[in-house]
Amino acid sequence: MTGWLAVQTNTLVVRRAVTADASDISGLWLRSFAAALPSVTRPHSEQQVHAWIRDIVLPTQETWVATAGEAVVGMMVIEGGDVDQLYLDPDHRGCGIGARLIDLAKRRRPDGLSLWTFQINGPARRFYERHGFVPVEKTDGRGNEENEPDVRYCWYPEPGGSAIPAPAGESDPAAH
Repeated sequence: MTGWLAVQTNTLVVRRAVTADASDISGLWLRSFAAALPSVTRPHSEQQVHAWIRDIVLPTQETWVATAGEAVVGMMVIEGGDVDQLYLDPDHRGCGIGARLIDLAKRRRPDGLSLWTFQINGPARRFYERHGFVPVEKTDGRGNEENEPDVRYCWYPEPGGSAIPAPAGESDPAAH
């Protein structure tokens, strides 16, 4: 299938998202947001989130999903040099899915990446720091829809460092 890329290890597949994934992605996004950020007020209704994923994110942004069997268990959006969205199914955290997605982003943007996360999201902050991101800016939240203090992280490859390889035995979707 033209435009469809997949990477498989055991039962986890990382591939470009397609329009048919919209409902699964938005459901995952909503579950993950609720689990990771219970004290943060979500500024949009479920219907608005579904429409945003379907009508804006999928058609205009580089969107990836991680699937286990038929279930979407992770999603990532790369926009320019930013990881704009990275959400995991709450039941699949700590399984290496986030690391797979971040490594893919680093292969797709080998000159560096940035991203924002909420200051209150300690697990996400620790995850990004473990993966080489460093905090470079903190705000009081006036610049985001949630009005929640956030932090911007950046990752740059080490000078003279080698490219991040795809997991063993996999073709690399970043090469396509």
